[in-house]
Amino acid sequence: MSNLERRMTGVGEECGVFGAYDMDGGDVAPSVYYGLFALQHRGQESCGIAVTDTFGERKVHSRKGLGLVNEVFDEENLNELRGNLGVGHVRYSTAGGTRAENAMPLVLNYVKGTLAIAHNGNITNAVELRHELEYTGAIFQTTIDSEVIAYHIARERLNVKKVEDAVKRAMKKIKGGYALVIGSPRKMIGVRDPHGLKPLCIGRRENTYFLASESCAVAAVDGEFIRDVLPGEVVSFTRDGMESDLSMAVDPVRQARCIFEYIYFARTDSTLDGVNVYHARITAGKALAESFPVEADLVVGVPDSGLVAAKGYSEQSGIPYGMAFHKNSYVGRTFIKPRQSQRESSVKIKLNVIEEVVRGKRIVMVDDSIVRGTTCANIIKMLKKAGAAEVHVRISSPPFLYPCYFGTDVPSNEQLIAHSHTTEQIRELIGADSLGYMEIGKLRSMVDGLAYCDACFTGRYPMEVPGKDVSQAFE
Repeated sequence: MSNLERRMTGVGEECGVFGAYDMDGGDVAPSVYYGLFALQHRGQESCGIAVTDTFGERKVHSRKGLGLVNEVFDEENLNELRGNLGVGHVRYSTAGGTRAENAMPLVLNYVKGTLAIAHNGNITNAVELRHELEYTGAIFQTTIDSEVIAYHIARERLNVKKVEDAVKRAMKKIKGGYALVIGSPRKMIGVRDPHGLKPLCIGRRENTYFLASESCAVAAVDGEFIRDVLPGEVVSFTRDGMESDLSMAVDPVRQARCIFEYIYFARTDSTLDGVNVYHARITAGKALAESFPVEADLVVGVPDSGLVAAKGYSEQSGIPYGMAFHKNSYVGRTFIKPRQSQRESSVKIKLNVIEEVVRGKRIVMVDDSIVRGTTCANIIKMLKKAGAAEVHVRISSPPFLYPCYFGTDVPSNEQLIAHSHTTEQIRELIGADSLGYMEIGKLRSMVDGLAYCDACFTGRYPMEVPGKDVSQAFE
């Protein structure tokens, strides 16, 4: 299933982007490598780095492949990537999208030079835009919508003086959620969609500027976090410094940051749009304890994104917090496996229950979400097999009821357990003694009042999506 087809099913992807520009001309590939390493949680399928020397021949050198950052890159091939401008990407895809040619950054050679593009997000009108290009002679090498963006920028560049203007013209055509890091022969450019659905921030270390999906990646390269790229902003970096263009920004009331970044995707030590992820998850856990108290002996979190919310539940409830699981960090996310049998087996490989901790105890188990229910049911079964007397499940997100069209991995309605089952039915299916979900009304407390998108819980999309226009979404 291609990324374009995925738009119709609601199955998307979450990726990480990173860029570096050294105004003094130093090589940036090592910094991009470590930046991507810090973003590895956002994508374990493929990765890539493209570099160019803005002081020299301005030729792009790139390397990308399937696998983790430390599997695709080593000291030898990093040394071959010489240049002071670098663009990097880690990709995470669902079944059917694992193809070497879909790895990013995409490198496009055209009459004005070369573009290297790394993209996080999903374009909702990619099918129409792709067909439009194909009927005017474009030949595509990949099945990802990032190539559609690249083509539109390249075509618009023929009609304007600056690549930033070409980017803005392309932004007028593309719809959806996106964060882009673009390398041109002389500039590094960062772009964030007008709704701010996908995160992007700016950092600096001496005379090197960074762009990253999360602030934790800036910290990993010993950089200083400067600020977030604003929704709709286009920032560019040259040897003269940074410039900003906000002409594509929308009214702040239309901004819609992805709430699931704070619940699940982002790393705990990141700060997105001024909200610390650790703080957001502590707040979520406390809200769960207020909404769904229970008599229990121990609060535990499912690694990794459930751990901090569990700490918040413990603090609010006064029930001791404990570590009930050992996680094997070398196994990918379980709910992206293509077949249910693989999901079930990988849960047992990924997590082991520490029997000494849970034996004879009434457990509150906090997790970030229930998608299909398979993973949660298996973890509960493991806890009870290890001797837990009761398992009370608390979920730090509301029930998934609708697909995401903007790049978060939420499957089609038919695969969402909450779409066709009540909370009580889900409790029975997963084998929990009780089940409580985060209340919709308490999400805002997690993000200190930021405008956010919660369409996967409410069906209220911030823009027109396939089969549902924006007026329907906000009825």
